Amino acid sequence: MKNFKDYGLKQELIEAVENLGYEQPTDIQQLVIPQIINEKNDLIALAQTGTGKTAAFGLPLLQMINPEDKHIQALVLSPTRELAMQIGKDLQAYSAFMKNIKVSVVYGGAPIEKQILRLKDKPQICVGTPGRTLDLIKRKKLNISDINFLVLDEADEMLNMGFRDELDAILETSSENKQTLLFSATMPDGVRKISKKYLKNPVEIVAGTKNAGAKDVHHIYYIISRKQKYEALKRIVDFEPDIYSIVFCRTRSDAKDVAEKLTADGYNADALHGDMSQAQRDFVMRKFRNKNLNILVATDVAARGIDIAGLTHIINYSIPEDNEAYIHRSGRTGRAGQKGISIIIAEPSQKEKIYQLQKTTGKKFERGILPSGLEICNRRVIDFLNKLKNTEVDEKAIQPFADFIEKEMDNLSKEQLLKKLVTLELNSFIEFYSKKQDIKEIDFKNKKEGKKKRRDRRIPMSKLYINLGSKQHLKPVVLLSLINEALDSNDVEVGKIDIQRNITFFEIEKKAKKRLIESLSGEYFGSKKIVVDNAVRRKFSD
Repeated sequence: MKNFKDYGLKQELIEAVENLGYEQPTDIQQLVIPQIINEKNDLIALAQTGTGKTAAFGLPLLQMINPEDKHIQALVLSPTRELAMQIGKDLQAYSAFMKNIKVSVVYGGAPIEKQILRLKDKPQICVGTPGRTLDLIKRKKLNISDINFLVLDEADEMLNMGFRDELDAILETSSENKQTLLFSATMPDGVRKISKKYLKNPVEIVAGTKNAGAKDVHHIYYIISRKQKYEALKRIVDFEPDIYSIVFCRTRSDAKDVAEKLTADGYNADALHGDMSQAQRDFVMRKFRNKNLNILVATDVAARGIDIAGLTHIINYSIPEDNEAYIHRSGRTGRAGQKGISIIIAEPSQKEKIYQLQKTTGKKFERGILPSGLEICNRRVIDFLNKLKNTEVDEKAIQPFADFIEKEMDNLSKEQLLKKLVTLELNSFIEFYSKKQDIKEIDFKNKKEGKKKRRDRRIPMSKLYINLGSKQHLKPVVLLSLINEALDSNDVEVGKIDIQRNITFFEIEKKAKKRLIESLSGEYFGSKKIVVDNAVRRKFSD
């Protein structure tokens, strides 16, 4: 088995790796580190989220950076502020024992003046989001004309977020002699086109299977009526006393609603969604990283770039439209050799979607049975008693109170004391589930018939256009996500979609037309300001 010393890394990097508790390199690190250090080829590395990609490119970059050279030698691009900050933090941790190495992180949503000041401090590595990076280049505050390395991290996500134009501009501005390192979980056409246009004779490395789910994730689905989804979520959470999870919802309103219900019911939960300011997002994420929250309820848009270690469960309260989005979600758990669980709370109409996800991930999904109230209470009692048995007593700290405790508890037998402790700790569970009937899960039968009935209803539709098209890498699934997010609903009917180069025409339920135009117009897709309006005198292509 390889270890980090086998790659000829500097002693300072070995010390940092050991200090961080890394024992053996992951699959992607074993393949990528020697390739970057020993070869000059450009690189395409395909690996799922959470496989150790930052160390895979970060350690060799730091190995080859010249600490005495006070100009930007490496640029790392990432899709989101959160991921950029995490990469910057990781690079600083890897270089903790190296002298004169400086890392600067630049991103939108923060004052640009402070970031300009940090760039004047002459860092050797800059980590940034595409929009802010390009802005600084245009202002002539960031010079990448002489860089040695350019890393595109999560290239597929950057394209999904509409950053193609920014990537083109940055890549064309950068040094011709650089080594370009492209990392992606998937290889859609857009990523393939970028690699063909800008990478020179790239070596392609695959860690795991393309477009497949993480190997240490167990996939479970439940079939529940829509009105019982929240109660099903409660049962899933209640059955896992030590759960540390992200719950994914499709819209902002769903995320807010679920988080508010969980909080009202006494769970340690909070929401992350597009209506929050950056300061609010940072506050919630700080609580979640520090495990002061054990359940984060989020939309896909809000959760992009979040990298949290040790998640036990991913819960899909809403199934994503895009199969690759499910791979990204589920890949956030089951990392670093730990087992993880990805749960889907599906509605009866989503049978076909479950089959598609199994095919895409190459994994068999287990049909779950929700625990009964009695099973939940038994699980909680066993967990509490195990924690009670394994609690270490600090004799010195408790000594001043020992006599008082003994005197107060003297008239209770061991059995009585245990019963009182269990009642005190678990009475809310026992009382709640004693009044609840078990949830009956639904079979898939008769669903086709129901679908036919819905199709037979004639819904008045309106034709609209949006100023995004194939040039901006808009896809039907992305347009549907934008509509759902803008309307805070996934119940609005969308009809025919016609994606052209710079514009897209689509049909939407007439009653939602005005609200969608008002909600979506003025928002941004990458750096492009969105315009939505009536498709006046325009025709759908046949």
